[in-house]
Amino acid sequence: MLARLRNMFRVPDLRNKILFTLLIVGAYRVGAHLPVPFVQFSAIKALQTATKNSGVVGFLNLFSGGAITNIAIFFLGIMPYITASIIMQLLGVVIPKLEEWQNEGQTGQKKITQWTRYLTVALALVQSTGFVFALHAGNGGLFGLNASLPANVDFIPHFDAPRAALIVLTWTAGTALVMWLGELITQRGIGNGMSILIFASVVSRLPSEGGAIYGQGSKFQFFTILLIGVAMIVGIVFVESGQRRIPVQFAKRVVGRRMYGGQSTFIPLKVNQSGVIPVIFASSILAFPALIASALGNNGHGIQAWINNNLVQNQSWFYILFYTILIIFFAYFYTAIAFNPQQQADIIRKQGGFIPGIRPGPPTERYLAKTLNRITLPGSLFLATIAIAPLLVFALWNISQFPFGGTALLITVGVALETMQQIDSQLMMRNYEGFLT
Repeated sequence: MLARLRNMFRVPDLRNKILFTLLIVGAYRVGAHLPVPFVQFSAIKALQTATKNSGVVGFLNLFSGGAITNIAIFFLGIMPYITASIIMQLLGVVIPKLEEWQNEGQTGQKKITQWTRYLTVALALVQSTGFVFALHAGNGGLFGLNASLPANVDFIPHFDAPRAALIVLTWTAGTALVMWLGELITQRGIGNGMSILIFASVVSRLPSEGGAIYGQGSKFQFFTILLIGVAMIVGIVFVESGQRRIPVQFAKRVVGRRMYGGQSTFIPLKVNQSGVIPVIFASSILAFPALIASALGNNGHGIQAWINNNLVQNQSWFYILFYTILIIFFAYFYTAIAFNPQQQADIIRKQGGFIPGIRPGPPTERYLAKTLNRITLPGSLFLATIAIAPLLVFALWNISQFPFGGTALLITVGVALETMQQIDSQLMMRNYEGFLT
């Protein structure tokens, strides 16, 4: 293991990428702890004590790495970008222009990325405005009806328009900076930038959440949950590595005096083709109603109470059932976007290949679509099981801490495996042994 770690730093190019990624992650973590101006620090401490990582605050705090309860400049974190990406992918199915861009390759992807950035800034501006008034309203806004904060807490004393505008501008600029940092990692670092930032945020919360479980439950419950977590990690690694290999045979052809083709290869279809994206998307969708309820405030008392009881309390049966349905839906949806059977069948046909026993063209397309649908079902059920299993255990033992254990494990293990695969590919190119070999 130590020899393989040394191999990572023997290659100058790979070493620079890793150090650059660590530098960007460090800057992101610093921004998650720098509070915006004009906030009351004593109220921040009361918030950190009262929320206990529960409800929508707990979810947003998970993805922001504690920036929510610190009321930091990276308060919104990566969530506006995730939301914008979801919207753009959904619109790509119904808007012909976006679908045309998706088929243009790299040029079209640049256009989609640019519009995703614009939408991210717009969402950050709207969400920042809502959060400023929610923080000014204290426990009647963002933190729901059941939050145990002191009465009449005002996180922004002497609230007025210039102060509110400065905080909104700071949070919006912070979101744009986070988006830029993620893109820097993707371009000049190692791994997917947005995934790395989410990974850093989630990992930074694991020690405190584990300590909260230990403090709230018994030692037996703590070690039982720990064993369940280890078993879940093993299961995630096993399923993430699972593939269905579709054999492809290429016919021989003569070009001039040389013969080409005749070799066999395969198309690797992963059991979990969509990775952790469905869980992130489903969690983001479930956060929307809570944000809407917080915007309504006291004007939507009945709606806010229903949302708090069914969509914010993640141990309710309605929440668990709805969460499961969303994960399965987004698993199929994202898989359909990531792998196009028609396009793959055309590529195989144009290269003179065929799947043994399957005719080229539409029969190959139908075969690939059928196979993909069959392996996506167990993959989506696995994702849903990993995501809701901790919720069921915590509900059984009445433990309110660490409510996003399954989501956190899926993200950390999934991103770690993806990053290790990229490091492995870099090492194998230079005849070094990788981590996964």
